[in-house]
Amino acid sequence: MQRWRGLEDIPEDWGRSVVTIGSYDGVHRGHQLIIRHAVERARELGVPSVLVTFDPHPSEVVRPGSHPPLLAPHHRRAELCAELGVDAVLILPFTTEFSRLSPADFVVKVLVDKLHAKAVVEGPNFRFGHKAAGNVEFLAEQGKTYDFEVEVVDLYESGEAGGGQPFSSTLTRRLIAEGDMEGASEILGRPHRVEGVVVRGAQRGRDLGFPTANVETLPHTAIPADGVYAGWLHVLGEAMPAAISVGTNPQFDGTERTVEAYAIDRVGLDLYGLHVAVDFLAFVRGQARFESLDALLEQMAEDVKRCRELIAVAQPPA
Repeated sequence: MQRWRGLEDIPEDWGRSVVTIGSYDGVHRGHQLIIRHAVERARELGVPSVLVTFDPHPSEVVRPGSHPPLLAPHHRRAELCAELGVDAVLILPFTTEFSRLSPADFVVKVLVDKLHAKAVVEGPNFRFGHKAAGNVEFLAEQGKTYDFEVEVVDLYESGEAGGGQPFSSTLTRRLIAEGDMEGASEILGRPHRVEGVVVRGAQRGRDLGFPTANVETLPHTAIPADGVYAGWLHVLGEAMPAAISVGTNPQFDGTERTVEAYAIDRVGLDLYGLHVAVDFLAFVRGQARFESLDALLEQMAEDVKRCRELIAVAQPPA
């Protein structure tokens, strides 16, 4: 799969393509319906499929300080799109100047002049251009002028998550913030993942017999509610069952919120400086302060036991 950052990265000889545009944060199951349709339509037409997204999130430029917690960084979104069969991902730097493009200018500069769209596939609520003035109806009118089709796909699946609310990135972020990892997983179609580099912490876990990888998460990452979780620690292509702690470590009067993962039954791991990923499977318990260190150690042993049980019956991560 090709990855481009900015319109100037698109090959000059790029031909017709099927395009879908959006933030696609998390590439959740609703997003997947649209993306799969775009891929299938591209194959029917014998042209490549292109997914267009933005960096930073448009809200951060339009309303500074409003950047939503991210469900997946751009490289992870690209991986997920590649798994769905997308041929190219275009990341457009979302600047103040870019935000001022009218819907008509956006169509010409992006879809017509650069991507030579033969078809555009979107959800019913798609908005674009200055002040989000463009919609799918306007896009369809532009398609008549510039010779591209517009196909609208209903992305509103629903299930048990959020009490039956339609799947969305907003709902997913809320469930993650509440610690409802099963609900988030239902929407995403996989466990929620947090990534970052392993850095040196206070090393208390090592002293207590539960050495943890202290993950310095990427900016704006959607971090689950404070507590202990079962999940997996991904290191160099290997998925290790893990007990994960999120919070400020109140037992030791901590103030900085951290994500720490203990690789269950693994010894001698040296992960400092490595980029790792943590998948959150299920919530185990909330953060707590214990009467004594012995009480904490007893609870940690119970946490690991519970995590081992939950992971044993779960589907292994891809």
